[in-house]
Amino acid sequence: MSNPRVNRLSEEIKKIISHLIHNQLRDPRIATMTSVVDVETTRDLRYAYVYVSVFGDQEVQNSTMEALKSSSGFIRREVGQRVKARYIPEIVFKLDKSIERGFEIESVLAKINQRADEKDEE
Repeated sequence: MSNPRVNRLSEEIKKIISHLIHNQLRDPRIATMTSVVDVETTRDLRYAYVYVSVFGDQEVQNSTMEALKSSSGFIRREVGQRVKARYIPEIVFKLDKSIERGFEIESVLAKINQRADEKDEE
């Protein structure tokens, strides 16, 4: 059962963090193709799990996650200034690979379709 207050707070945190990543964080380790996919806030509002998608190889993803984790204090402070809440959740970044998996599945399906077309032509 989802709590509407927690859902609203999660969406607001998602907007704020996305804006901060793209406009205020100047860490060169953060990839330009970084996007916030989802934010899950615990019911007690102590933790906010921020799922981030990073387009690039493993090294780029690791450096981006390091940079985001090191700037989590700044991000939490900025969220606290923009959100009126008794508790500001601890920000925990997690890498989301669902977009990459989608690309992989799409390429596999394209190969299957190509092979099926080749067999139909024979």
